[in-house]
Amino acid sequence: MQDSNELTLADTALSEHALSQQIKTYLEQNPQFFEQYPGLLADLYVPSPHGHGSVSLAERQQFAQRDKIRALETQFVELVQIGHENEVISNKIHGLTLGLLASEQLDILVQVLQHYLSAELNLPNSQLKLWATAKNADHQSHAIFYAKDNLSSTTLDWVKNLSTPYCGVAPDSAIAGWFNDGMQSYAVIPLHSQTVFGLLILGSEDAKRFYPEMGTMFLKRIGELVSAALLRYID
Repeated sequence: MQDSNELTLADTALSEHALSQQIKTYLEQNPQFFEQYPGLLADLYVPSPHGHGSVSLAERQQFAQRDKIRALETQFVELVQIGHENEVISNKIHGLTLGLLASEQLDILVQVLQHYLSAELNLPNSQLKLWATAKNADHQSHAIFYAKDNLSSTTLDWVKNLSTPYCGVAPDSAIAGWFNDGMQSYAVIPLHSQTVFGLLILGSEDAKRFYPEMGTMFLKRIGELVSAALLRYID
């Protein structure tokens, strides 16, 4: 059996907890309480949030407000930085859009795409693969036209159902084989009109450059731009 002293201590703890809840509920339901007793705010002392003695309740509220303000300032700085970075990327993608629109030949279009990916977006490792039929028979021998039969049926089915860019490790050995050794992460961007007709794949030696949880809005836009630019060259 429990010692009577232990029972007394347990009952006291429960009583104190119940009383604390009652006081909390009362103050929440009666915010005018401190208006009726304004001097009480200055007379009440609570432990300092910084661990040095005690401070008045009013001072404790000031500390809490300062902490909130600092947290909000940090969030604001982060949001401004993200906004600036997004603006920079948007301007670069706008430049890519103009370059693709101005390209009157397939070779020039591919060169413009590779230049912007490498020089402007710092993505020097890229592969463009199409399994569509070229409108101009002379283009069919271009390196970007790739026989889809070289992909496994599993990978091809996965590609056909790829509605948004994939980011992560190489999804297939054939895709990894399009790059030099050393790529640690990939972005696989589907190119499509009514159906998927090819891929734009970006490789990186940085394992953290492309990861599953990252946002893909800009990658998706690049895919849409490249898809639209290529439609005039394929059937």
